[in-house]
Amino acid sequence: QVQLVESGGGLVQPGGSLRLSCAASGSIVTTINAMAWYRQSPGKQRELVAIIMSNGDTSYSDSVKGRFTISKDNGKKMLLLQMNSLEPEDTAVYYCNYKRGYQNYWGQGIQVTVSS
Repeated sequence: QVQLVESGGGLVQPGGSLRLSCAASGSIVTTINAMAWYRQSPGKQRELVAIIMSNGDTSYSDSVKGRFTISKDNGKKMLLLQMNSLEPEDTAVYYCNYKRGYQNYWGQGIQVTVSS
């Protein structure tokens, strides 16, 4: 089994920062498989925000590049997303994702709201 639990969301003003955490447990091997953050806004499809590969390589969507940083702690099985210079357009439910082969595992999601 794989369990993913997100934390760190909430309400922040435009220009502010938040750090999301994802605690992973179960059959997780972050040194072999990739992990990612996705988000979904009302009326929109879920989209990839950032991904970190088993070797630590990262990739970001154009909309967050330069503002968000994804990282992981293999020993603690933690996935992090540092979000800076937040914009109202970043408002969404953010999901932690673990990829194993063709399987995707998801957390329950956490709300991030950027508003003044």
